[in-house]
Amino acid sequence: MATPYKGDRVLGTNDVISESFAKQLTDLPAELLEHILSFPVLNHIDICNVSCTCKRLHDVCHGRGKVWAHQYKLRWPRLQRFYQQNESYDWLKEFKTRHMVGQQIRRTVESISKRFFTEVPCVGQVLGDSFAEIESLGAPEHFCEDELLGILNSDKRKCLTLKYYAKKILYFLRQQNILRNLKAFLERPPEQQSALEGAVFVDQYCNPLADITFESISAQIEEITDKVKKCLRVKNATHPSLRASQGDCFVLENLEFQRQVICALNTVLYDQLQYKGNERDYYNPLNSYIHQVLLRQTGIPISLSVLYMTLARKLGVPLEPVNFPNHFLLRWCQNQRRSDDIYDYVYIDTFGKGKQLAAKECENLIRHQVGADYYSAISTSELLLRMVGNLLNIGKRGEGNEKSYQLLRDSLDLYLTINPDNVQYLLLQARLYFHLGIWPEKVLDILQHIQALDPSQHGAVGYLVQHTLEHIQHKRHPVEPEVKRRSTPEHRDVLYSVGLIMKHKRSGYNCVIYGWDPKCTMSQEWINTMRVHQLSKGADQPFYNVLVQDGTCRYAAQENLEPHSTPLEIAHPEVGRYFTEFSDTHYIANEELQARYPEDMCKTHRTVEELYHGLNPNSGQTPEPTANFQDHDLLDP
Repeated sequence: MATPYKGDRVLGTNDVISESFAKQLTDLPAELLEHILSFPVLNHIDICNVSCTCKRLHDVCHGRGKVWAHQYKLRWPRLQRFYQQNESYDWLKEFKTRHMVGQQIRRTVESISKRFFTEVPCVGQVLGDSFAEIESLGAPEHFCEDELLGILNSDKRKCLTLKYYAKKILYFLRQQNILRNLKAFLERPPEQQSALEGAVFVDQYCNPLADITFESISAQIEEITDKVKKCLRVKNATHPSLRASQGDCFVLENLEFQRQVICALNTVLYDQLQYKGNERDYYNPLNSYIHQVLLRQTGIPISLSVLYMTLARKLGVPLEPVNFPNHFLLRWCQNQRRSDDIYDYVYIDTFGKGKQLAAKECENLIRHQVGADYYSAISTSELLLRMVGNLLNIGKRGEGNEKSYQLLRDSLDLYLTINPDNVQYLLLQARLYFHLGIWPEKVLDILQHIQALDPSQHGAVGYLVQHTLEHIQHKRHPVEPEVKRRSTPEHRDVLYSVGLIMKHKRSGYNCVIYGWDPKCTMSQEWINTMRVHQLSKGADQPFYNVLVQDGTCRYAAQENLEPHSTPLEIAHPEVGRYFTEFSDTHYIANEELQARYPEDMCKTHRTVEELYHGLNPNSGQTPEPTANFQDHDLLDP
């Protein structure tokens, strides 16, 4: 049972009294025993021990009873939403399954760093094999996710490597689930595919760790709808849209009633709520995510159109999306019957505060003429392709860092889910995976699919196949990474060690060291571009790999770096790849980084002690870094 009481025993040691007490306990009604055994100090081990003492207590602790239900809810409160209150469950079986899944998930996550540390860091590097391991468990998906969330929500400064890989697996698991739901959505009849729901899938896939649900987005839409109704009521208290209940699907036949809705909608969105087109930061991906559009009241033409069209349709105005080039629009029919004549429509520019345009006025937005086909309404899947295509172009325009690569990967995944036979984007996906050095088996599958779709791509496909096979062969015979010992003569000039928090003298950024070289190892082209020759010691000095506070990774010269006077945590997404804990003044390298730099942590501890713990007893202040360190401080070319 629970941990025995260590103080004086109230009942003494008389066996008769103990036996009498035990008898009295088991004589209590089952309801009271369940209440006692559900006391918070008892854990699952205690309950197992209690249930083994006698048949009476074993029966009270049966799997479908309150005792194990309480233990389950106490241990995993996040899982309660997956159970119906009026349903009966074998809570002991659920507890055992969840416990086993948790142990297996944790073992998998703990093993990842050992297996993949030497690979080039990027978002997808570990997930193929690791996801397959988790999937092979056959465990409920929400059990896996709950364990991963438990790892991520543990002590903020500790278990950083475990959290790093748990986050990657959770990212991957959620994306797989979202893709399955998106595919099911696309299989519905077109009339059952709402643009809002599709936009939510895009948002969720690109932000899988955010708490974005269709229900929460719909609730926010409903709040705006109520504001529009309130505005509409002031202008026309008998308007038929005011009688519509939430979820009703109807169309106003009267054009004047529709006009009143559009007028009220413009007043609420653009005057009251101050929604606007984001002209200053047009290519920010946040403009395409519907939860961010609602949060920031800003977006681009297509995301604002999804919001506007959804609100209008809820109030009985059947607006349609128009895939106008370079400027997405909505169209509103001014004819009682559906028409194919582009001049029977008013075109609404949601980016321009709901401005209404005639057909030929739309050409002024893009300053060139277009054919009638560009004024046609499009399907929800075509709308999503346009939305995802915008994100894809933003990813292409990126700076080649992990963030832009991730956006490019995510948008390609979405695009090819909607249009799986697009050879151009299949080839781009294969090249991206090849460039990142991840999932070579997946690259071969993509190339095989391209070859089947378009044999004329044989040249590009053949080149990638050859080099991908070489990459697979290389992975089977990996080269052991170099072990760098500070004590060797060629490393005598290396002053700093992994885990130290540094400041760049010229650029002013804060960073943490995760690797070093005794001399600059970059190409001559890089050395020339970064003007390394302008340094006092040029390339002939130690250079350090650092994770920078702004999320970048840089290669900095020793003379440009100095220990930070007030060490702080570095909010970089790759910190957990190299370090397991932040210890107030420095980071502690994980096993894999320590194996590569086996003498560095001792050096780091000595440095930290000298810099930050040698307090002056009179002043109580942290001393400035010693002259020895100041004399050799550093650059980021």
